[in-house]
Amino acid sequence: MTKDDIYDHLAQVYLGKRKKDDAKTKKQFNAWLLINGLITAIIFASVFYGLTAFLTQHKETLTNKVIYSLNQGPMRFAYDFKSSANPVETFSVSIPAMDLGRYQSLEFSIRGKEEGVPGIVKVVINNRYNESAYYYIQGVNLEWNQYQIPLAEFTQITDWTTVTDISFVLESWNVDNPKGLVLIDNLNLATTN
Repeated sequence: MTKDDIYDHLAQVYLGKRKKDDAKTKKQFNAWLLINGLITAIIFASVFYGLTAFLTQHKETLTNKVIYSLNQGPMRFAYDFKSSANPVETFSVSIPAMDLGRYQSLEFSIRGKEEGVPGIVKVVINNRYNESAYYYIQGVNLEWNQYQIPLAEFTQITDWTTVTDISFVLESWNVDNPKGLVLIDNLNLATTN
């Protein structure tokens, strides 16, 4: 064997091993690249699906219903017909100057406390032209009840741009308990029923 043969043999052995190492490394690199690509595709698809589902669901809610909140937190309304000569107790919420004609319903949650429940509550809407309309709700007890009253029920109001207040009225002849406490929450004006 000559020197050149030895060098060629060594080069072939050396280069052959190197080629095998390169091929093995290349296969590992391709496998990791494939795995990372799949993981990235799965994450992207999950995020895209979740985001589109969230936006689609909330888009319907936001486009179909506009709410104007009239209170922040539960409002307490105590009444006592035992010690009062007044046969009517009223709790009013002032309405800022706005056009209520664009809304379709008045929504709120109401419940009585253990001190006593009224059973029946009269909801009254007043405007600057002394127009007044009312609607009776029944079943006010110790459980939270959600009410949606269409504004069309308040037929005596002809000008919805001048509404001044919404009142909750208890009448002594119309309550279950002559003394008690009422909680009112989530008082809103909404564009859909």
